[in-house]
Amino acid sequence: MDHITLSETEWRKKLSPEAYHVLREAGTERAFSGRYDNNKADGIYRCGGCALPLFDSADKYDSGSGWPSFTQPISPEHVVEHSDVSHGMVRTEARCARCDGHLGHVFPDGPPPTGLRYCMNSLSLDFRGRESAGSDETKD
Repeated sequence: MDHITLSETEWRKKLSPEAYHVLREAGTERAFSGRYDNNKADGIYRCGGCALPLFDSADKYDSGSGWPSFTQPISPEHVVEHSDVSHGMVRTEARCARCDGHLGHVFPDGPPPTGLRYCMNSLSLDFRGRESAGSDETKD
């Protein structure tokens, strides 16, 4: 997979100020404020920074947390996990493998089959319905 490297100026031009804060500065949107928290449409959630396919709606569930939550990524190679010890907590951060954009965090309190909750920021994602996502593009 080719990595995308842009300058901070280029990222600021490409992203809204809110998306820049989440994707490039590891910000978090307020719970229940994101456009995809209650999205029930069938499709693919892509990285809001580089369009890499990250999550399938078939793996999305209502965690009650206020953020879009998934049991697993489309491919483990598309989401990179790092230890995050910010804000006095120990968490697992999820980042896009192609552009290194901050997506959210992974928690060990999800449902089967993985027991994981990929708790993502809507601002870090771009949803495309199944028809526009293209079945050949979902496993990049």
